Amino acid sequence: MCSRVWFVTDRRISQEYPQVQILRALKERCADEDVEFRYLLMDQIVLTISQGQLGLRVEQELVTSYPQVVLVRVPTPWVQSDSDITVLRHLEKMGCRLINRPQAILNCVNKFWTFQELAGHGVPLPDTFSYGGHDNFRKMIDEAEPLGYPVVVKNARGHRGKAVFLARDKHHLTDLCHLIRHDTPYLFQEYVKESHGRDVRVVLVGGRVIGSMLRCSTDGRMQSNCSLGGVGMMCPLSEQGKQLAIEVSNILGMDVCGVDLLQLSDGSFVVCEANANVGFIAFDQACGIDVAGIIADFALSALPSRLTRKMSLLSVVSSTSESSSEPEVCIGGAGGGSTPEAVCNMSVGSSSSESDPELAEPSPRRSSASGLSDLPDAAYNFNTLLANEIKLLTEHLLVRSRPFSFCIKPSVLELKATN
Repeated sequence: MCSRVWFVTDRRISQEYPQVQILRALKERCADEDVEFRYLLMDQIVLTISQGQLGLRVEQELVTSYPQVVLVRVPTPWVQSDSDITVLRHLEKMGCRLINRPQAILNCVNKFWTFQELAGHGVPLPDTFSYGGHDNFRKMIDEAEPLGYPVVVKNARGHRGKAVFLARDKHHLTDLCHLIRHDTPYLFQEYVKESHGRDVRVVLVGGRVIGSMLRCSTDGRMQSNCSLGGVGMMCPLSEQGKQLAIEVSNILGMDVCGVDLLQLSDGSFVVCEANANVGFIAFDQACGIDVAGIIADFALSALPSRLTRKMSLLSVVSSTSESSSEPEVCIGGAGGGSTPEAVCNMSVGSSSSESDPELAEPSPRRSSASGLSDLPDAAYNFNTLLANEIKLLTEHLLVRSRPFSFCIKPSVLELKATN
């Protein structure tokens, strides 16, 4: 069966840097690996139910070859359940593997929805209040007093640092009340003073941290967004920061995301927000990472043919290991979003946050989402291939947060190398 990948995005953002770069990367990868590729805009897709079966039409033509993997980029601040999410639900119900899935996107459309999902999982969050009605902002001035002042106020659907401000006191908030748009509720959030004007943007693909960037305001304002004049620079991330970002990604169900963290005075982090449609122009520049290429590689790795091959390989390794009496080297994974250190610390490209910044030279060879370079044409060491394939499969299992544990015995690799 022919492998097929689609890239679906919104006309309003189709010419922006991330979408242009992802399109470039996907075209290159699909051409190199003989994968059928199609690029579509959301408004080109017509959904059908004919004779009780789901279907699609594009530009007045019936689609007969459905995609196996669909990479999605939609502008989350404007996502509508009755249009955008309906299209994505339709594709998912037809059996397509979406990156990101509709529910994951919805989890990040509204900032308070994000916190609702994260609450109850032990994720450190600033205390946050919100409300149901669109015009209850004035009432919330009194209700949010337990948060104290200054207090952070955000539009629940704001993006790029817009519609976010710091209210000094109750009088200041009351004075601003008449300027507030009431089309979307606002949330009132505890002010993290020690992180004023700076945060850490962590980008994850396939449940792994591929890099982190410190963002700093240059004009004293609270927002550190690069789109508002902030500057970004690559920075190392502590193990607590990595694990926190991975946990957030897993809870929200996101394959590709950005998680913004605020750092406390003791060096620990709390979650500021998460982005399903993360931008990465400043991130690419600061960290020297081809995020679009990594995303494209991950999309291709989700094709059923790739997953079947990896499962078959693991099956061979597992059955062979059962008959071996060599000492075991165990790799285990636990539920609840935790990830073994060996997997978390694997980097994609030489300049991710896990790498020493002074050693961060761009690799001349293309890196895949598994962190592996293309295999050379000449004969290669089967030992290395087998070990790398097992690592890749381990990561796919971890991303889905399924508890598992398996063991690799040295004799297995030796046996394969001599066959």
